[in-house]
Amino acid sequence: MSIRAIARDLYKVKCEIVEIEKKIEVAAVIELKELKIELKALESEHALIRRMLDGEKESSTFKKKFGGSGFSF
Repeated sequence: MSIRAIARDLYKVKCEIVEIEKKIEVAAVIELKELKIELKALESEHALIRRMLDGEKESSTFKKKFGGSGFSF
């Protein structure tokens, strides 16, 4: 997966998180629990995608820096 695609997914999830947070502010008590569960799932997904993006950025520079040094990973 390219960095651009990962970044796009990260932005999409962040927008969904903001939308859910806005809904929570005005939600009735009945909907509140359901929205908080959904928010927690989206925040977990956001953290996962963020780690993927950070890993892609690190690995590409790492490969360039140490690619020809004889190290085998």
